Amino acid sequence: MSAPEAQTERPAPPARKGGAAALGWVLTIGLNVVAPIITYNQLRDHGWSEFAALLLSSAWPVLDSAVNLAWRRKLDEFAVVTLVFLVITAVVSLIGAHSARALLIKDSGVTGLFGLLCLATLLAPRPLMFYFGRKFATDGTPASTAWWNGLWQYEGFRRTMIVMTTVWGVAYLVEAGVRIALAFVVDTDTMVVVSPVMLYTVLGCLGAWTAMYGKRSQAEGERRAAEAAAGAGAGTGAA
Repeated sequence: MSAPEAQTERPAPPARKGGAAALGWVLTIGLNVVAPIITYNQLRDHGWSEFAALLLSSAWPVLDSAVNLAWRRKLDEFAVVTLVFLVITAVVSLIGAHSARALLIKDSGVTGLFGLLCLATLLAPRPLMFYFGRKFATDGTPASTAWWNGLWQYEGFRRTMIVMTTVWGVAYLVEAGVRIALAFVVDTDTMVVVSPVMLYTVLGCLGAWTAMYGKRSQAEGERRAAEAAAGAGAGTGAA
């Protein structure tokens, strides 16, 4: 056990603005799931091609990123990753065949790249889930950001971030493979609905697992810290 972790339990987070966090989740779901499906179906009903309707409906996630940037008024690591993948998606969509099925396959490939990115950051000073965790576990204020950054000193916290990043990376590699396979056996109109629903179902499951695993890891860290403090107190008394 590292010395900093043995000294005290992890500090409690500062008060968080719940209303702002809830609004952020509403915008994310609305602009990334609901709006693309409605846009695609409306354009198809008005005679647009599958490819054109699918390409235009993908503009909603771009708007979501723009809203977040304007709201927070800063570009953090999470926003950088999001923008990079938007650029990759746009570039990939222009390469090769321009059929709707090809675009769906390429979109699935992008989530596979995200899985690879997660695993690649295990070699970096801090894994990707550290930055994603800071995005969703804090409200972006300097106090909450400093609190999250300070948790890196605890060995248990570092181990938790590594495990989370590994699980997310593997899960999205599997998810991408399944969506690519489905794109060859399911018609495009069905896949336009199935693809984002599947993507965010996996995200929801990973989010639920992450929350449970994070709480369990935090409780375990606090238990070990309490035991270490009790042991140190007993040793002082005996001396």
